[in-house]
Amino acid sequence: MTYCCAVKLNAGLVFASDSRTHAGVDNIGRFSKLHVLEQPGERVITMLSAGNLSVTQGAIEHLHRAVRQGAVMNWTNVPSMADVAMLLGQAMREVRERDEPYLAKSGIDASASFLLGGQIQGERPRLFLVYSEGNAIEATAETPFLQIGEIKYGKPILDRVIRPEIGLLDATKCVLVSFDSTMRSNVSVGLPIDLQLLPINHLRADMKFHIDEQDAYWRELSDRWAVGVRRVFAELPPPQWYPDTQQ
Repeated sequence: MTYCCAVKLNAGLVFASDSRTHAGVDNIGRFSKLHVLEQPGERVITMLSAGNLSVTQGAIEHLHRAVRQGAVMNWTNVPSMADVAMLLGQAMREVRERDEPYLAKSGIDASASFLLGGQIQGERPRLFLVYSEGNAIEATAETPFLQIGEIKYGKPILDRVIRPEIGLLDATKCVLVSFDSTMRSNVSVGLPIDLQLLPINHLRADMKFHIDEQDAYWRELSDRWAVGVRRVFAELPPPQWYPDTQQ
C-alpha cells in the first residue's frame, strides 16, 4: 500500500508521497513515488504514483521514450497540463495492454494510478488524477486536493483545512498531519516522505524535501498534533443528556 496526496491552491501546488512498497509482509522496500519532468522556466510537471510498481515505472519510461524518439506530441511540447495528463493516460494503457495478460497469469494486480500536476508557462497550475484505465479528472476549487492509495485515514484533516485560499505553508502542515494520521493507522504506509512545493509561476522544481525518521520537524509535528488532539478532546463538554452520576 502507499499514500500520495496533492493539493491545488491559489498560491501553487503541494505534493507528498510515502516511500514504502511491499509484496507481502516479508518483502518491504523503499522506492520514491515522486517523479519530476522539468524544463526550468518553461514547465515543471510532478507525478505521484501508486499501484503496481512495474506499471508505473513503465508508464514514466514511456513518456521519456517519446521524447527520445522525437514524437510529435510529448511532455516537452504539448501546450497544456491536460495534454500531459492525456499522454500519461495513453502510456498507462499501452503498458497495461502489453503486460497485464502476463501479470494476470501469476495473479498479480496490474492496476496503478497517478497524481499529475504542475504548470506550463502561460497556463495556471493544474492538478489531475489519472486512473489505471487512462482516464483523468481534474482538481477544482470545490475539490482542491486529490489522493491515491490508502486515502481514508488522512482525508478528514484535509476536508477540514484545505481551501484554495490558504497558503503553501499551512497546506504543507496539513498534508504532513494527514500522513501522520495515515501512518498511525496503517503500517503499510511509512517514512520517508517525499515532499515538493510548486509556487505559482515559479516553473522550477527546486523546493523538494525528503523527510525521514531523523527529521526533527516531523517528530515535533507528530508529537504536538497528538498532544493537541488529546487536549482538545479532554476539553470537549459532556453531552447535556448524559446522567451526571455516570460522568
